[in-house]
Amino acid sequence: MTDNVNNGAEFVHHIIKKDGDRYQISYEYDDGIIIIVPSHIPMASNMSNDSIGGSSIYASINNNNNNNAGLLSSNNSIGSGFSGSLSQHQQHHQQHQQHQQPPSNISLHMNNAASLFSTSSMLSSGGAGAGAVGSSVQPVGAVPTTASSGGMEELLPLVMQLTNPEQREGVLLELSKKRESFSDLAPILWHSVGTVSALLQEIVSIYPLLWPPTLTAHASNRVCNALALLQCVASHPDTRSLFLAAHVPLYLYPFLNTQSKSRPFEYLRLTSLGVIGALVKMDDPDVINFLLQTEIIPLCLRIMESGSELSKTVATFIVQKVLLDEMGLSYVCATAERFYAVSTVLNNMIGLLTVSPSVRLLKHIVRCYLRLSDNVRARDALRQCLPMSLRDETFAPALRDDLTVKKWLSQLLSVVGPPVEGAANGGGNALGGMSLSGGLGS
Repeated sequence: MTDNVNNGAEFVHHIIKKDGDRYQISYEYDDGIIIIVPSHIPMASNMSNDSIGGSSIYASINNNNNNNAGLLSSNNSIGSGFSGSLSQHQQHHQQHQQHQQPPSNISLHMNNAASLFSTSSMLSSGGAGAGAVGSSVQPVGAVPTTASSGGMEELLPLVMQLTNPEQREGVLLELSKKRESFSDLAPILWHSVGTVSALLQEIVSIYPLLWPPTLTAHASNRVCNALALLQCVASHPDTRSLFLAAHVPLYLYPFLNTQSKSRPFEYLRLTSLGVIGALVKMDDPDVINFLLQTEIIPLCLRIMESGSELSKTVATFIVQKVLLDEMGLSYVCATAERFYAVSTVLNNMIGLLTVSPSVRLLKHIVRCYLRLSDNVRARDALRQCLPMSLRDETFAPALRDDLTVKKWLSQLLSVVGPPVEGAANGGGNALGGMSLSGGLGS
């Protein structure tokens, strides 16, 4: 590799070719200099040795405008799969951005229904973990794809087009529809230069629309497509730790903190919750530690109180998964204030469910209560503040056919025991022997 790069050279294209069981990326300039970057992306396991036909896959990269330069230059700290030679290419490539005319964005006409998300793809049922967050958020009307329908020849050009502002919107929609087809989509997204930065740029570009709330359905749908790709990265075992180390979930917290009840905001919160849900579904202690340190629980509690039924369900699922971890349970039960905050929201949700029952949501609430009862001090507090509607037959008709929730509720009542005489029904102020001082060390 040549170290002295001619600053007057123009970037022509990059070449992705097969190199054993991995890929090799070459960045070529019109002065004849080629920078070769050994990629950390392994070939797809189902890809034969001659699947590329012995020829290279060419994909042109249009230079981004000056507004993208900052995010692109920071991609090395986000996706750490490229070596130092990648920085050389980025510097070489960005030196010529100032000579480019800023391209105009191409707006794709999308039906309002495309911004609606299917609830069936967010949650699954059955078993002890029923109601767990699914691995994707599928736009209504999206064409189902099979695992065998996507190939590397189709995927790589699409991923490279994410760095082109003119092509990005259409590619986001295309990849979000087909993300289940590509098993290696997450590592390729993470380790390809500029792609994670492009996704983050989509996220931060709508921050000004959060307050005052002016988010449109079109803008919401576009950023949700970007979030769907980040959810792939969050759920993949090879990229999850990198995703956390780069603190990418923090970019989603402003979305979870919104309070507008309009559809675009509701779908934005729901898709953002799907990314966090994909993380906690992996039962990784590092994930729980990160979420506790970044105060995810207060954000989830707010959505549990005021969100739609589906958003409440996913937010409650996240709290449930945090509680199922020993660190999470200790954190919530470390102080009376934390326990009171969680138990009060759960109690209020139970009160609403007595009017409009939802077995799916009730399932996660009961599981949260049951997990809280594993802590001695919390168990004593629950003896006084457990809602009476869980003790009587209020939900018996709704739970008639759900043996799992009936079993959990029976275990909860058995562990907690009868209410203390004189305790307020469903009150959250009686906290038993829980101390008001002390906390969980960070």
